[in-house]
Amino acid sequence: MPTFEVILRDPGPSGRGSGERRVETVEGADAYQQEGPMTTFFRRGEGRAVIDSWSTRVASFRTADLLAVRRCEAAAAQLRAVAVTG
Repeated sequence: MPTFEVILRDPGPSGRGSGERRVETVEGADAYQQEGPMTTFFRRGEGRAVIDSWSTRVASFRTADLLAVRRCEAAAAQLRAVAVTG
């Protein structure tokens, strides 16, 4: 299952933005969509290609705070080539 890296603007204590960025990792989600002022990450139902009533909400973030969303294939990141000798 893919992993998402969400880069957020840190709102800071005043709520106006501190200029800092933070990265949140969302595991267990395979899709996301905007829902009003929030962007929500979902795990879709088995064999489903769309987000529907069988999908499970995994995490939500304020859309206004999102700077970037990156999808990472968790299994692909751990694989590497290995030489085989006979």
